Amino acid sequence: MQRTIFNTPLVTPLLRLLARLLIKLHGWRVVCDRRALALKKYVLIGAPHTSNWDGYYFILAALKLGVTPHWLGKDKLFRFPLGPVMRWFGGISVDRSRANNLVQATVDKFNESKSLIVVVPPEGTRRRGERWKTGFYHIARGAAVPVVCGFINFAKKEVGMEKALEMGESLKAELERFRDYYADKVGKFPERYTPPA
Repeated sequence: MQRTIFNTPLVTPLLRLLARLLIKLHGWRVVCDRRALALKKYVLIGAPHTSNWDGYYFILAALKLGVTPHWLGKDKLFRFPLGPVMRWFGGISVDRSRANNLVQATVDKFNESKSLIVVVPPEGTRRRGERWKTGFYHIARGAAVPVVCGFINFAKKEVGMEKALEMGESLKAELERFRDYYADKVGKFPERYTPPA
């Protein structure tokens, strides 16, 4: 198993204590659906994504909850000298130049793993866009894993993960479910949020 910030002996327990302290000092609350915590493999949506602060609070929440999330990055990010650092922060290198695309590469990673959590920010950027990118949906369908709604809500100072959803055949119907769920979640810069289309 790849060692990351979330599962390194001796270091991670100290980071978990620090995360709990920082969450308390910031006046935030971590919210979690315990059923989602029990899952071994799933796609974890991260939304709304309007600021670099989102990643900071998500890392604190993941440390507090004891989950081991990963994120996907172009193989160029994992070259020397930053490669080991990127992997320690949960990065998985994906070769996007191969014939298979990012979705299939991620499905393959799920199929090769006994346990895997992959974080996907469906907005794809911290700026307002036209619509969510739907790779998360196709990954979940292809790997036969659920999607867990990870969220950040600056209005209530809450961050966490709820609602493990199995993806049905209708992308439009699923996007409507996500639109309803995220309707009351407020990013640091609400005007930058891209709602599901």
